[in-house]
Amino acid sequence: MYKFFNRLLTAILLIGAAVPAQFAYAEGTKDLGDITVVLTHGAFADGSSWSRVIPLLEAKHLHVVAVQNPLSSLSDDVAATKRVVEQQTGPVVLVGHSWAGVVISEAGNDDKVKALVYVSAFAPDANQSIADLTKGLPAAPWVGELRKDSAGYLTLSDKAIHQYFAPDLAPAEQRIVAATQGPWYSGCIDEKVTHPAWRDRASYFVVSTEDQMIDPALQERMAKAIGATVTRVHGSHVSLVSHPQAVANAIVLAAERIRRPVQQ
Repeated sequence: MYKFFNRLLTAILLIGAAVPAQFAYAEGTKDLGDITVVLTHGAFADGSSWSRVIPLLEAKHLHVVAVQNPLSSLSDDVAATKRVVEQQTGPVVLVGHSWAGVVISEAGNDDKVKALVYVSAFAPDANQSIADLTKGLPAAPWVGELRKDSAGYLTLSDKAIHQYFAPDLAPAEQRIVAATQGPWYSGCIDEKVTHPAWRDRASYFVVSTEDQMIDPALQERMAKAIGATVTRVHGSHVSLVSHPQAVANAIVLAAERIRRPVQQ
């Protein structure tokens, strides 16, 4: 009988010790529940490009919304992004891929936006455009694969999708990317940011080291210029598709630091 009560007491003590840890975990994950991640897509894409990242963020109890950018101008894409940010009730982590780095640099000036995450993206300064950021650099081979329609919208050839845009995706996935790409207005390359939001907010940058659309060395320079916390991923321009966990981890880090800022 004594041994039975001894074992019972031990079990109770073990359960009692485990309960605080369980509650601590629940509180830790719930702590991010009022934070919204707003995902903005780049040129030649749409909101579904985030489809592999979204469930990973939701597993961390984050609220997630993907913007559908019209890709018709900086002002149009900024307006679409700001409408989504406006709808949120708590703090926002604003994420931009590729061209959308320009978009979040302008749209991120909303008071609800607490952090910015650039994923294989452009990060311009005030009065800078993509043309300014890439001035003097050798023309990338994919530029010769652009197709412009009569309205001035650009699309990439199938060859460019396979070789430069998404070379680390399976052929079947590449074909879907090619078939569903969003045409991008050619004038966007010259549109300038006024006041870049990264000047007033914590910034993070996912550098895709095998990117053939935006030179990884340029990504590194932009990340340094904006003082971003850098994550490096051995992936192509679409690392959000080929390496969704690494991209999600960078976004989660940004959200966690809203709640628990890094001690200086």
